Amino acid sequence: MARLFGTDGVRGLANRDLTLEMSIQLAQAAAIVMGEDARSRGIKPKAVIGRDPRISGEFIAAAVAAGLSSSGVDVFDAGVLPTPATAFLTADLDADFGVMISASHNAAPDNGIKFFARGGHKLDDAIEDAIEAAMQAPKLAPVGAGVGHITRFADAEDRYIVHLLGALPNRLDGLKVVVDCAHGAAAGVSPEVFKDAGAEVIVIGADPDGLNINDGYGSTHLSALQAAVLEHGADLGVAHDGDADRCLAVDASGAVVDGDQIMAILALSMKERGQLARNTLVATVMSNLGLKIAMREHGIEMLETKVGDRYVLEEIRANGYTLGGEQSGHVIFSQYATTGDGILTGLKIAAEVNRKGKTLAELASVMTVYPQVLINVKGVDKTRTDSDEEVQAVVRECEAELRGTGRVLLRASGTEPLVRVMVEAADEGTAKSWAERIARVVEQRLALK
Repeated sequence: MARLFGTDGVRGLANRDLTLEMSIQLAQAAAIVMGEDARSRGIKPKAVIGRDPRISGEFIAAAVAAGLSSSGVDVFDAGVLPTPATAFLTADLDADFGVMISASHNAAPDNGIKFFARGGHKLDDAIEDAIEAAMQAPKLAPVGAGVGHITRFADAEDRYIVHLLGALPNRLDGLKVVVDCAHGAAAGVSPEVFKDAGAEVIVIGADPDGLNINDGYGSTHLSALQAAVLEHGADLGVAHDGDADRCLAVDASGAVVDGDQIMAILALSMKERGQLARNTLVATVMSNLGLKIAMREHGIEMLETKVGDRYVLEEIRANGYTLGGEQSGHVIFSQYATTGDGILTGLKIAAEVNRKGKTLAELASVMTVYPQVLINVKGVDKTRTDSDEEVQAVVRECEAELRGTGRVLLRASGTEPLVRVMVEAADEGTAKSWAERIARVVEQRLALK
């Protein structure tokens, strides 16, 4: 039987895969597992619930609140808020756990439920497995005063804004910034905090109606942001995804500045100010080779993890690092956040532009972006990727030709029968030629019978 929890909570098509009944059961199971410590001390557990503005989040949030309160958990309903805000408030309120209802950058029909442990940290696999097992256990059913309250968390947004402003190293006075909220959870916070920090703000994608989240706006659809930056003559633009845990940027010319370039800029800034713990940046194996070269040239070590911000977070927490992230724009500042925070990332980028008195393009030029070609080869036996000699032979041939000026990465999908072939090289033609050649061999050798 497939594991219920994926790489970032429980996700699916709302009202089909992620149903009302499942939402209640998950909440009741979470109350059993994550409320145990409080109950052992004779007190009611506390939980914070946040959601993005997609329409299905309303009934799912109500179901989760009902499941928790009927299990004796006091619920603080924070309403529509970014994922990092829910994580922050879980810690700020000293709650036993938090719940975020979101499907991130997915389209409106999807939704998801993810949990944060005490302190706002993502759950270990073992706790997720315990929650899944508890869905089959007898439910908690307190009566009278044992039932939990559901309280509107009235100052949730204000607490988060104060936190963000407190993490800002300098003000943004004099900057003109376009903020793209993806018609998502950032709409009520990001424009406000950029204005409070001193920037002149042009806002797009900030009219969520429950159905338009990530539709033509946000970090997965940057053309609207690029056009707005050029139209308004802005210094830069920032784009969030639906739950605002990631951020990509656009410079004054309309050129995209991705997560790798953002990390390069911020790693150098933090090193200069003595805030980059152990002179180390944590990234994933999918980060561009140019990032690794730029870090080496500036005396910064770059550690690579598996793909997924949870693995970056694990490395950061295990060894006390202060900066890490992904090419997709999940950037983690462990001094201020327990998860990727797109609004904080955007603020930090803008602050560095103001502090240095340089354009975003000038700051991003610290890193040369190597052309990167990715091909998904479907319908193959991904389990044989590492053992097939002909596949490995063509990979070795490619690596020998590139000789340190590029790289090859073959990665089996975690959820589908496909292999991802990624090739980086000094020019796009070489990268494309080798990626296509390797993909053909993978398809021929690993095709499912």
